[in-house]
Amino acid sequence: MINMKMQRRNPSLLVAFFVVLVATEAVLVLAQGNGNGNGNNNGNGNSNNKTAAEEYELLSPSAIGQERAFCKGSGACYYKTLVCPEECPQRKPKKNRKKKGCFIDCSSKCEVTCKYRKSNCNGYGSLCYDPRFIGGDGVMFYFHGAKGGDFAIVSDDHLHINAHFIGTRPATRTRDFTWVQALSVMFDADTLVIAADRVSHWDDNVDCLIVRWDGETVTIPSDGEAEWRADKVVVERTDDTNNVRVTVDGLLEMDVRVAPIGAEENRVHNYQLPADDAFAHLETQFRFKNLTEKVEGVLGQTYRPGYVSPVKRGVPMPVMGGEDKYRTPSLFSPLCKLCRFLPAAKGVAEY
Repeated sequence: MINMKMQRRNPSLLVAFFVVLVATEAVLVLAQGNGNGNGNNNGNGNSNNKTAAEEYELLSPSAIGQERAFCKGSGACYYKTLVCPEECPQRKPKKNRKKKGCFIDCSSKCEVTCKYRKSNCNGYGSLCYDPRFIGGDGVMFYFHGAKGGDFAIVSDDHLHINAHFIGTRPATRTRDFTWVQALSVMFDADTLVIAADRVSHWDDNVDCLIVRWDGETVTIPSDGEAEWRADKVVVERTDDTNNVRVTVDGLLEMDVRVAPIGAEENRVHNYQLPADDAFAHLETQFRFKNLTEKVEGVLGQTYRPGYVSPVKRGVPMPVMGGEDKYRTPSLFSPLCKLCRFLPAAKGVAEY
């Protein structure tokens, strides 16, 4: 009789156990390592708006200050709580921005990792040095442009980005050495400019970053959240000086660093730069959202489905042409032979 009673109870016990399992579906997931990436786990840097990786709600921090996120997007991470590791307890380190930040990914990866929040010149969507690009297709190429010229880097239905080139041409050269000194990001009827100030001598402790919003110079705070906001835009410091992350909601995220040409770099490449100009320029990495299949621009074209790069592979400096197709009349003009962007009706102030 005792055995029969136990057999009759077993189904109830199984049901109760199943209910407990369902109720504990919101599993706590804690990172096991601090990672070593630089923020390039988004494929080629183009995604749909509000991806599963970003679908989360912040919870109160743990007792030791580790930030926590409750994942709400569909998929393997649905209703799970992710906790930032001790190595990088905050998404935006405030007291020491040189530290890695916590990257929360509520996609199928369902993980948190520690990564530097700065531009990675070897990642997708990067634009650095004597302009060297890595496209959305992963192919590296150079685009020389021209000293004093402005070129469309990205031109799409709802986003346009121009770059202003600075440079020099030694007497023995047949082309300019060039670098990107300023970026103009246009969307809706607004224009955000990120630029490097001209300085004669470089000092890491001096901020050489210029930010302008619709023609007005803005100051990015250095304490607290260390960020400036306007409409869809957030510009936040990722170091004490010369490093920011720019977010345009639904369109773009980019990490920007102001850097000089050092004496050793000048010597090795034989730039023959004047002694009174550090040639401060921008090193940038872009991550796009919602680019169309017809996107244009020196960099933008590389994000088109089925795009095949025309640059020669296996050479030290594969060069992308197209100066004639992407040259614009000014840093603020969305007009070029292949440009697609049409700004809303509002005047754009000069830089």
